[in-house]
Order: sequence, then structure tokens, then C-alpha cells
Amino acid sequence: MRRLLSTLLVALAACSSAAARDEGLKLPAPVVDAAPATSEATAVFAGGCFWGVEGVFEHVRGVKSVRAGYAGGDASHANYEDVSEGDTGHAESVRVVYDPSKVTYGQLLQVFFSVVQDPTQLNRQGPDSGTQYRSAIFYATPEQKKVADAYVAQLTAAKSFPAPIVTQVTPLKAFYPAEGYHQDYMRENPDDRYIVINDLPKVLGLQRIYPELYVASWANGQ
Repeated sequence: MRRLLSTLLVALAACSSAAARDEGLKLPAPVVDAAPATSEATAVFAGGCFWGVEGVFEHVRGVKSVRAGYAGGDASHANYEDVSEGDTGHAESVRVVYDPSKVTYGQLLQVFFSVVQDPTQLNRQGPDSGTQYRSAIFYATPEQKKVADAYVAQLTAAKSFPAPIVTQVTPLKAFYPAEGYHQDYMRENPDDRYIVINDLPKVLGLQRIYPELYVASWANGQ
């Protein structure tokens, strides 16, 4: 963790303008949230390159595991080469398995909109562009759809962002895990230039804005 914090400081010094947005924006908690539960639950999100999305959620309290992958397309399969062409309909996504007694679906949405990605960017995030980098919430249950729709409406009414929210709220058809070298990429490659510039500041943003939701350890171990 000391190495991670050291790299974060370097990122802030070298990329202050980019980090200003990547560090996130504190948002109000969802007025509508999922009912309390004790069983394991799953959520799927897309918000740009899955390396950073995965890395942030791995530091959220109550998250048990995060898997990078692909979702949202009509193709019955997915791999990085095909999805990168932008013609499969899939988006780089993450599957978050969490303990709802420790973190709610609404709180995951709060982190997603606040520090994971910019919900006003259409079919792009940071340096990456294309429908495979779109902002999306893939709901698995009617309750998840209800909570997601309500939060988008809440943030819109509060004018939380300077531009309209373009995040899609769409049913989850399937989730295809990404190749092994994409898994835990931020944890395994903290000095990668892309990670340092675009993603590590988001972890710092989570720690700074939502200290009650931040944990130093990684959800997938180590």
C-alpha cells in the first residue's frame, strides 16, 4: 500500500489538471436504495477502461471480488480483440460481488458516479473513445433498475453535473470475463503510465471523499 500511495503522489504532481476531475466529486447519497439484505449480491458497471473501474471498486468496503469483463452486446461471445474494434456492442465492464450488509447497491452507485467515471461523457472516458467505453449500469433485478433510475433522476434534479448524464441503465444480458492479463491490472501494474495518469487518482479520490467506504486492502486479495 505504501508503494501505491507513493505512486499516487507522483500522479498528482505530474498530472494535476487531469487528476482534478479524476479525484471525483462528492455526491449526495441515494434517496432510494435497495432493501437491506444479508446474502451476497452482484452488480455490473461500465465506465471506460475496466482497469480503473475494477481498481476503484476493489477498495470499496464490503466488496468481496471484482472481475473485469464485457457486457451489453448482442454477440454471444466476447474477447478483447473483438470488443476493441467497437462493433460487438459490448462495453468494457466489471462484475462486483459484494456484501449488502456492509455496502448497499445505492452506495456502489454513489461511488460509480462520483469517482469511477464521468457520467456526462458519451461513448468515451478520458483518453479512450468508442461505444466499448460507454457509461452504463447493467441491472440484474427490477430493484436495481429502480434504484439506478431514481439516482440518475436525483442527480439530474440536483444539477450535480454541468452537463446531462448520459449513463445507460440497461438490463444485463450476460457478462463475459476478460482475459487473465486484464484481471487485477491496477494492483499488478501500479507503475503503468496509463494507470498512474488515469486511474490511481480515482482511488485517492475514493479515500478522500468517502473515507467511510474506503478500505486499503484489495477485494481480490493482497
